[in-house]
Amino acid sequence: MTGYNSYVAIGDSFTEGLNDERPDGTFRGWADRLAEILADGRPDFAYANLAIRGKLLAEIMSEQLPVALETKPDLVTVCAGGNDIIVPGADVDAVAAAFEEGIAALRAEGIEVVIFTGPDTKSMSVMSILRGKVAIYNAHLWAIADKHGAKVVDLWAMDVLHDVRAWSDDRLHFTPEGHRRIALRTAEVLGVPTAEDWREPWPQTDGHPNWLTLRRSDLEWTRVHLLPWIRRQLRGESMGDGLTPKRPRLTPLLDRPGVAALAEPAEN
Repeated sequence: MTGYNSYVAIGDSFTEGLNDERPDGTFRGWADRLAEILADGRPDFAYANLAIRGKLLAEIMSEQLPVALETKPDLVTVCAGGNDIIVPGADVDAVAAAFEEGIAALRAEGIEVVIFTGPDTKSMSVMSILRGKVAIYNAHLWAIADKHGAKVVDLWAMDVLHDVRAWSDDRLHFTPEGHRRIALRTAEVLGVPTAEDWREPWPQTDGHPNWLTLRRSDLEWTRVHLLPWIRRQLRGESMGDGLTPKRPRLTPLLDRPGVAALAEPAEN
């Protein structure tokens, strides 16, 4: 028994599971993987994932948080604000204050809460310019967790995420292996034992991996990922426009041969 009977995940693309893709094209992600660990084979374990890619903090708090408060699960994970602070000119302090309101509301209902710091972008070309803003936001998150009794998964301190193989080509989302390790780390923070260790070293490769050899060039990345993002921001558009949560309600996890399958997947 893991001590948890129900779990609601709220957030943006990180929690939705980009880019941990299943064979059918849907996304799995660390939250789904964590739900499978927490279920531990129990058919009555209930899970909802309300996260949608591109969502800003205000949208997460107005659209997803009320559902979590209404259903009152044993556990809620919250990762939000990242899409807000990467916008030029964003007020990180104001974003953190709005984030704290949501955490306070969940804790006031006696719900266990886990939040996530932003990862360290030092080793990522171009994205490293965000490192200072991420660090400031992380300091706020630690203070919020301490004040309200939330648990923290410190992605910044996860050295295994400094390896480029943890990151997708877009330099914003994790690979399946990155998601797997984050799920294991979250289980550890919750005190839930696992058979695997998120600290396991990456396999040795020929030569020292770096963004030049293992990822698209900065120019190609700018064309494929950065410029489209800028265009969406200027138009007030989001990657998640028109999408609905993949698991909008608390429903049981059902077992399939070899995997813990998610019941009633929503169509994107």
